[in-house]
Amino acid sequence: MSDEQWFYCLRHNTVEPREGCRAADRLGPYPDRATAARALEIARERTEEEDRRDERWNAAEDDDDR
Repeated sequence: MSDEQWFYCLRHNTVEPREGCRAADRLGPYPDRATAARALEIARERTEEEDRRDERWNAAEDDDDR
């Protein structure tokens, strides 16, 4: 297993190694370049899943209030 880490730079919309832009402008670390290239897709998937969890949570609270 490699110790390499890859990041997705939000400022430049590029994949970069550890030595890159400041952390506030990046997503990661990711284990490989290909995964870092999917960073925006991964973030979108995670956000959508959390939104679904929130909806289920809120629906359950509404049921409890009845």
